[in-house]
Amino acid sequence: MIKQDEELDKLEEDIRKLKNKYDQFFAGITKQPPQHERHLLEVAIFEIGKQKMRESSRRFRYNQLLSRYNQYRELWGRKMREREEGPLDFRRCQAALNEPSAPPPPQQNTGARVTSGDSDSYVKLSTESNGEAIRDLFNQIENEHRKLGKNPTLTFEQLRNMVEKQSEQVRTRYNVNVVGFRVDVVDGKVKLKAKPIQE
Repeated sequence: MIKQDEELDKLEEDIRKLKNKYDQFFAGITKQPPQHERHLLEVAIFEIGKQKMRESSRRFRYNQLLSRYNQYRELWGRKMREREEGPLDFRRCQAALNEPSAPPPPQQNTGARVTSGDSDSYVKLSTESNGEAIRDLFNQIENEHRKLGKNPTLTFEQLRNMVEKQSEQVRTRYNVNVVGFRVDVVDGKVKLKAKPIQE
């Protein structure tokens, strides 16, 4: 029994240490994510999970630790995706576009929001080549920045990577072939908004 409690104590401590290492990585203190430590921890979780836990208190504690670790995993996965949005320049992309907002979930009785007139204000991107459409968006972003008296900080390549990644997410989520993007200025900041378009 003592050994089993020590096992869960160690597991809890290892989860805490791994979280600290990921915090350091995302803060830029360390260069590489702690993949090796994560692998060892997941092996330990798997091994403990295989055991027959007769004591309900031990099983409850193990499930709590597992739930906490899964929450951390989701958080780390989300942060890793954010880092990959704009290679090397994710923070500049954020500053330039204030992180493109995800399309709102489909709503009933949206009326005018689904009319073709509203869609016409969006630059449409399909699954085919979108070079011209992305160039159009890039020009709009540059124009809005100049109107605000600011220098554009986003390159065409960064915009293309960001738009293609977000288009794929929207197409998968809403099962559409076309995604519309619109450049808006909100509170003095240039933003890129996306929405699924049924055609």
